[in-house]
Amino acid sequence: MPLTATRITADTATVTVASQMEEVTDWSRRYFGPWWNATTAKATSGDRIAQDGGGLVLADVDTDRLEDIHTLVRDYGFAETDYANARTLVSRQDGITYAVQPDERLAYHADQRHLVIVGEHSEAVAVAAARLARELVRAQLLADGWTVLHASAAVKDGRTVLTLGDKGAGKTTTALLLARQGWGLLANDRVFARTEADGSVKVLPWPSAAAIGLGLLDATGLYDQVRERVLAGEQLHPTQHPSVTAALRDGRRAPMWKPSGKELKPQFFPDQLSTWLGLTLATEATAAGLLFPTITATASPVLLDDDRALTESDVFTRTTEDRYPDIFGLTPAATAAAAELVDQLSRLPRRSLMLSHDTDANAALLAKTADDITAD
Repeated sequence: MPLTATRITADTATVTVASQMEEVTDWSRRYFGPWWNATTAKATSGDRIAQDGGGLVLADVDTDRLEDIHTLVRDYGFAETDYANARTLVSRQDGITYAVQPDERLAYHADQRHLVIVGEHSEAVAVAAARLARELVRAQLLADGWTVLHASAAVKDGRTVLTLGDKGAGKTTTALLLARQGWGLLANDRVFARTEADGSVKVLPWPSAAAIGLGLLDATGLYDQVRERVLAGEQLHPTQHPSVTAALRDGRRAPMWKPSGKELKPQFFPDQLSTWLGLTLATEATAAGLLFPTITATASPVLLDDDRALTESDVFTRTTEDRYPDIFGLTPAATAAAAELVDQLSRLPRRSLMLSHDTDANAALLAKTADDITAD
């Protein structure tokens, strides 16, 4: 059976996702297309694709191969870890990594830039293939001097403001409110950044499902159009908790929480940020400045006299990456030092802000502040 393929390009990094199932390659094209150059590619065999260079992900439903890899992992012995929020058993033998996620019924065979994913259900295989394609792109970009920052980014006229802070600080809120006012949305949670020869900092998106809380959707006037699509049978990203889907169907708008205190949020495909929410997605920019928001519900939005600076804690490294540890050995042993990037970004204009639950006042303050930064 002939393969279908999607080719993904981000700066100098290239990865091809190939499968006998068109729904797998369609998924990657949809997931990366808005931010990375994901296009349909011709493919007749995995070997032919591999010869074209870059990374290769072969992904299919194959229960026999799934059981074979599971047996290898048991026979070789394994270490247990969490990968993509799933229990994962990992074995390494003769330079090859074998891994199994028993609950997801997925298995992996990884040899440098060549990865095989097999599973029992096509949607789970498609999600895993896109995730691993992104990891292969990440590995190539890291090797080419890029660094991953824990930041959102909004763009105007090719210049971007990066919003940094811990979880709950307001990174997604800031990017969404600016995007609602005509800025391009470059990323909602993470970006790639690299210092260029002229001293500027170039920024690329990190495609991922975007988590936007029910309360924020309601406050920005986006809730009703999202609910209409859900009621019409359209689906958000499968990582979304079923209780969130039920809330949208029932018309409930109040924020929802796990017992751990983590908010449960609607999870949007990258392309749904455009098709459902009407946002414009940006593909690259030059960093113009930094924003450091905090949110206090009853506060009045205001600039703070707080000279908060970017630190290396705002940078993801191979030891601090939380959701996607490098279990497949893709990350280069030596990557660009974060200190130089942090130093260069610290030279840019930066502002600390107090935001509230007053969406209109937040939006006005953010727009003025971001415009002032990009005008400098």
